[in-house]
Amino acid sequence: MGNGDTRVRGIAARAGGWSARHRWAAVGIWVLFVVLATGIGTAVGRVDVKGSDEIKGETYSAPKIIEDAGIKEPAGETVLIQAKDGGITATDPQFRTAVTAVIQAVEDTGQVTAVTSPYDTKTISKDGRSALVQFGVSGDADTAGERVEPILKAVAGVQKEHPQLRIGEIGTASMQKTFSDAFGDDFKQAELFAVPVALGILLIAFGALVAALLPVALAVTAIIATMGLMSIVSHIQPMNDTANSMMLLVGLAVGVDYCLFYLRREREERAAGRDPETALRIAAATSGHAVIVSGVTVCVAMAGMLFTGIATFEAMGLASLMVVAVAMVGSVTVLPAMMSLLGKRVETGRLPFLHPEKRRARTARSADEGSRLWAAVLKVVLAKPAAALVVAAGMLLAIAAPALGMKTQNLTLDQEFGDTVPIVATYKRVNEAFPGGPEPAQVVVKAKDINAPEVQTALADFRAQAVSSGASRGPVDVKLHDAQNVAVISVPLVGGSDLDKAGKNLELLRDKIRPDTLGKVDGVQAPITGQVAGSHDFNEKLVGSVAPVFAFVVVFAFLLMLLSFRSLTIAITSIVLNLLSVGAAYGILVAVFQHGWGASLVGAHGVGAIVTWLPLFLFVILFGLSMDYHVFVVSRIREARMRGRTTKEAITHGVVTTAGVVTSAAVIMVAVFAIFGTLSMQSMKQMGVGLSAAVLIDATVIRGVLLPAVMALLGERNWYLPKWLDRMPDFTHDESPQEPAPAVRDKSEPLGV
Repeated sequence: MGNGDTRVRGIAARAGGWSARHRWAAVGIWVLFVVLATGIGTAVGRVDVKGSDEIKGETYSAPKIIEDAGIKEPAGETVLIQAKDGGITATDPQFRTAVTAVIQAVEDTGQVTAVTSPYDTKTISKDGRSALVQFGVSGDADTAGERVEPILKAVAGVQKEHPQLRIGEIGTASMQKTFSDAFGDDFKQAELFAVPVALGILLIAFGALVAALLPVALAVTAIIATMGLMSIVSHIQPMNDTANSMMLLVGLAVGVDYCLFYLRREREERAAGRDPETALRIAAATSGHAVIVSGVTVCVAMAGMLFTGIATFEAMGLASLMVVAVAMVGSVTVLPAMMSLLGKRVETGRLPFLHPEKRRARTARSADEGSRLWAAVLKVVLAKPAAALVVAAGMLLAIAAPALGMKTQNLTLDQEFGDTVPIVATYKRVNEAFPGGPEPAQVVVKAKDINAPEVQTALADFRAQAVSSGASRGPVDVKLHDAQNVAVISVPLVGGSDLDKAGKNLELLRDKIRPDTLGKVDGVQAPITGQVAGSHDFNEKLVGSVAPVFAFVVVFAFLLMLLSFRSLTIAITSIVLNLLSVGAAYGILVAVFQHGWGASLVGAHGVGAIVTWLPLFLFVILFGLSMDYHVFVVSRIREARMRGRTTKEAITHGVVTTAGVVTSAAVIMVAVFAIFGTLSMQSMKQMGVGLSAAVLIDATVIRGVLLPAVMALLGERNWYLPKWLDRMPDFTHDESPQEPAPAVRDKSEPLGV
């Protein structure tokens, strides 16, 4: 079994070679890096995105006025007291007794301020069956959710004493707590299952405990290091819990994938007769190169989120970019060092029931069932590539079709949680009795003199027109801050949780009522914010950023493919196939979550919309992650072609020999992402289902059918590069110049990974 010429070049090959020769130094540097990043990050702490910095526009300038004025607006809370039947009204003694009990209970907690009675504020419904006790939660509004628990318990106690009434609390603090608890519980569940699931699949793929632990260990250490880096970077670009969660999700997926590619190639080379040193060098030059190409592509895709102008997206993009970069560097440095240190001990902890002795010789060549399956599929695809292309592409276009009617919005409380949390019932009842009451629009008015006659007249006119126009049914509350010359107007919008109807009334306030009243007073600023305004402005901002983000990601991904494979055809087909898989994922999302088709199969329900941030997020994530498989498969096809095989032979070799690793990687990604589809929040379900569906489509239909069909039809044109591009940098890698002599095997046995 000759080893042949093992000349290699490129960053990955040099990094892998150095690490293998200086293995203890490489491992020590990695451990030191993880420890230092974690230690420094812990010491400096993390700076989180402020609500006022989330997005530019009115929803930014309104809280900014309040912040600059030094006004500490407490988190507003509301307690609904409502008769269960038509026999009791707000004027009845027992109803009044309940109102008094609520006021007394919340005041006794010592955690509230400015408690108001519905009899003073006239917050009683038209039918007289519902009333609202309103107050603020003492302290910083951003952290009110952490202090609202005693108040909720006090209100629950009053409910027990008055079973003939419905008494429930809703507001900024209680919703903060609901989201925080659900988000925290969901991600604890995801974190609890993600690593064991990945480890279990790797055990099946490798059949040895140590080999399975290596990818998980690298992914986990990369995530730990990135958490420290996030804290450091947050002093320049603030972070948040969402960015942290996305970093964990992406880090686990790519960290495991990159190691999987590397390990399987090294195993394959050893099984083919290479000595351990040579096998590791070839793995570094080939799979290591593929890891760098796909890693850089993912980083470029993630960087697209920095162009949105939305603080959460910028944080998510930067956090994901960092963890991919760290995992990529670890895969081409510390992983070769660990493999060199372990040598044959990487097979320690072999599970014999997964690889019986009688199959050991054959599985040493990694001829697994996945390769047999894809060999059979390829035989059909390559026999009639045009038919395979039409059928597969037609199917994906049909799946993508519902995406043409995609509707995006920030999900309301009832859309997000359904009936799974008690607060939703109160939210719905308040909306029915006082439309827009739980989350009113807020107009922040800044004037030179807030008490000037013309300003006071404009405020009064605004209140009157807000109700007379039909935008609100009242009560429209005005709170003056005389010392700061600021007024805050709360306007419950007709439509309530129906963001379409409420959005039209928001536009009425902004485009008609405000210009006709407050807009006529010189020097007055009156930006409008609130949940409805935030959803509207977020959507508008995101829609405006789609074109530049898409263009940035597509153009740079195209250039990377062009430089990495020196083929204009490969670069173009890479982009087209990736866009097709993203479109199919969008179609599934719309069908399941917007229209509710088959939603019960994933424990969801149709909510009539896709959460605003998800389409762009999915595009960036999927466009990057799908390059993992694409680069890995096409690299193997190119290797085979460079060794003199025909294009069809090269396609068969490339797809079949990567089938095992691509299948294992895809199963891990789908399993990890699917965990998010089981969580309680609809936005998390949407993300999990969208990512899982896209990865599954990408690893099967795209890589197993469409890619080989397209390449078979193109033939030698796959390697076309115009002469005027011949001088561009060469980022391809060297392959071993000749195929090692194969072990004696049955001719019917497919060549596996």
